[in-house]
Amino acid sequence: MLKFFGNKGGSDDSPIGPGPFGPYQLQELINTGGMADLWLATNPEGQTVAVRLLLSKLKGDGVARKRFIAGCEILAAVHEHEYLIHYVEHGKLQGQHFLVMEYVEGLNLKEAMADETMDLSDLIGNILIDSAEALEHVHDCGYMHLDFKPENILVSRNGNVRLLDFDLSQPRPETPVKLQKNPGTPAYMAPEQLQREPVDHRVDIFAYGVMAYEVLTGQKPFQGTTPDEILRRQVQRGAEFKAPRDLNPHIPVALEKSILKAIEADPNKRHGHISVLLHELKTALYV
Repeated sequence: MLKFFGNKGGSDDSPIGPGPFGPYQLQELINTGGMADLWLATNPEGQTVAVRLLLSKLKGDGVARKRFIAGCEILAAVHEHEYLIHYVEHGKLQGQHFLVMEYVEGLNLKEAMADETMDLSDLIGNILIDSAEALEHVHDCGYMHLDFKPENILVSRNGNVRLLDFDLSQPRPETPVKLQKNPGTPAYMAPEQLQREPVDHRVDIFAYGVMAYEVLTGQKPFQGTTPDEILRRQVQRGAEFKAPRDLNPHIPVALEKSILKAIEADPNKRHGHISVLLHELKTALYV
């Protein structure tokens, strides 16, 4: 039987630091998010992995705990795709909820766009198509991502893409449903979600369109400091709204058309399925 050794003394309330965590060896804390710490670690075979640990301060938060576990379970159900982060296992050790994933050296897309040493100019086409294929796979597996944004797209230096973070994901409904909770990032939320109306997978298509617009132009299509301000700009689209080619004339006309359709305020005017958008992307980018 494999014996598990608790990290840093073995108490459920012990702080997590570099050292043994079950069969894994935590090496370095590489990121801290709103829900979890992400550690660079090695498995018993000495291979590098990423270990995600629910923040200690959230251990008593039932909503956060359920969300973390649900995200692990959904990743386990959908991960078998080259553009999704690969799942290894999840569970609970020494009072810590954890998720073990593949480790991919790189930056999230938001960081990559801000990193002057990382030239994305030759990688943008791959990033747009590969992330759309990842989202297509999630939808085909019966889920909505619900937090699709540059921070959740990992990009390696050679342009390999991995979609991450399924904490907010939910089963994809046959018809729009009203979400009990409305977490997420307002800048990437569709109008129907900001207004707490019933939603379906087309909110992910909207979020994809916002991401693509941002990657190609360097700014978000609907800027604002509050959800209400963002919603107003999404719906009214006044003089401050710029089409992508107004900001970057090198964008192909067909690609701009697809992005503008993806970010339509009315979900019925968007693509009915991400696969339709993906086909348009490949045609526009000559792939």
